[in-house]
Amino acid sequence: MTSFGFGRELVDHAEGAYLYLRDGRRVLDLTGGVGVLNHGHNHPRLLATRRQFAQRRRMEVHKTYFSPYVAALAHNLAQVLPGDLNMSFLPNSGAEAVEGAVKLAYKYHGGRRNTILRADISFHGKLLGSGSLTGAAQNHFAFPGIPGVVSYTYDDLESVRAAVAAHPDDVYAILVEPFSASTMRSCSAEFLHGLRTLCTEQDIVLVFDEIYTGWGKTGSMFYFMRHAGLLPDVVTTSKSFGGGKSSISAYVAREPVFRQAYDNPVDALMHSTSTTYYGFGEECATAIEAIAIAVEDDYPARARRIEQLLGPGLRRIAKQHPEAVAEVTGAGALWGVFLDGGPKVLDLAARIAPAGLARDPRLRTKLITASVINALYREHDIYTYYTLNGASPLVVGPPLVATDDDIEHFLNALDAVLDQGLNRLLSRFVAQKLGSLW
Repeated sequence: MTSFGFGRELVDHAEGAYLYLRDGRRVLDLTGGVGVLNHGHNHPRLLATRRQFAQRRRMEVHKTYFSPYVAALAHNLAQVLPGDLNMSFLPNSGAEAVEGAVKLAYKYHGGRRNTILRADISFHGKLLGSGSLTGAAQNHFAFPGIPGVVSYTYDDLESVRAAVAAHPDDVYAILVEPFSASTMRSCSAEFLHGLRTLCTEQDIVLVFDEIYTGWGKTGSMFYFMRHAGLLPDVVTTSKSFGGGKSSISAYVAREPVFRQAYDNPVDALMHSTSTTYYGFGEECATAIEAIAIAVEDDYPARARRIEQLLGPGLRRIAKQHPEAVAEVTGAGALWGVFLDGGPKVLDLAARIAPAGLARDPRLRTKLITASVINALYREHDIYTYYTLNGASPLVVGPPLVATDDDIEHFLNALDAVLDQGLNRLLSRFVAQKLGSLW
């Protein structure tokens, strides 16, 4: 982080798509808070909601009192989501939502099934349970985890069918990201509908992880909703669900699945999460307003408008710089630029880098991408990042309040940076990197 400058600099304040540094610089934030800031920084309606909650001294933690905030938020989630996805549980983080969804699926089968399938490129969190469900390259240390986890090939229905057939009548859940935000890959409609059919036939709980991609980011309210008639048994959400202000998540289940698992006096309280903060009033009130903004301001349409600019613009840049850009993929306001190429300085850097860096099998790709991120930040006041999973693309994920001018400014800046050539960018960045280390 200290290689880029933003590991050492301090932000004075933030608003919309911009960060205002203490040294007076204004930086265009195209990270989107890594999925958290669809609403941008400090959305005025969200600030007003939180002020009003405090001024009226509303009840924060309900416990055995009825909470109108939990009820209203659950109701609004049911209104936004299709079908009978209307039973919500509201933990604090995306990883907790995933684990709650998996626990629900296991309980649905009464413990009689013991296998769960997840994709080979999946990312579902870093807790012991969600980490064991993550197929990312980050998982190079064997922590204990959920038993019975079996991998399948992402977007490959035959791979899923083979995994199910290898564990007859034993698969209790299939977990998938319809759009993988860490690799910028997406599932086809045929794959997702095929999963739905397979899960219905085999009575397997189908879980869609939309932690990152919910609330309009990819051009539909949730990515799976672009496919007519498609309905998971459980969907998870977090990140922009709280509007960038509230640490909150949800897993929302179809009513028959939820009721079979927990709808009896003995099991009703079998699952809880951080009972100190579950359903925290101010967090729920903030999420209610965040949903209202996403619906009323049509965030899916905003994402589609950004796609109309980013998609053609990035493809044009890729065509103009074939020596630097290997691929461009994305949807809505979430895009990955896969960079390639580079001189022998990379081999030299790998040899002389400290052991922790030299052992990284993706050091070459990271250095290439980091050199471009570095130039965008230092020369054009644009803040981007790269993913830690897969091929580590440069991520362009602007908040949905970004303007056409913001997007054009980025495209012009990226073009200008790549015009310098990767050799120059890399040499300069490696020198800065080694200088900061020594």
